[in-house]
Amino acid sequence: MTDFKDRQKGEEAKYAMDEETAFKVAARRNRLLGEWAAGLMGLTEEETDAYKKAVVQADFEEAGDEDVIRKLLGDLTAAECDVSEADIRSKLEECAIEARRQFMSES
Repeated sequence: MTDFKDRQKGEEAKYAMDEETAFKVAARRNRLLGEWAAGLMGLTEEETDAYKKAVVQADFEEAGDEDVIRKLLGDLTAAECDVSEADIRSKLEECAIEARRQFMSES
């Protein structure tokens, strides 16, 4: 019986660690995406820092990536940047790969 409980605790710990890693990678991805969008909008360094934080915060609105995509699309459209939703989704994937690479190289 102890073996089963030990295994269960191990699985729970692994799940918690995997979730924490996914959260950190998503936050890093969103910061990278925000930095990219800020560059397109020609924001200053201070504005870029604030915008990256706003993009990370936007991800808390609902599950999935749609809230982040909607924010970027709205902001880029308002700034008269010629960027489509497909462009944003493509950059989101690139940033996800880069964020995971960065996270793994730090671990």
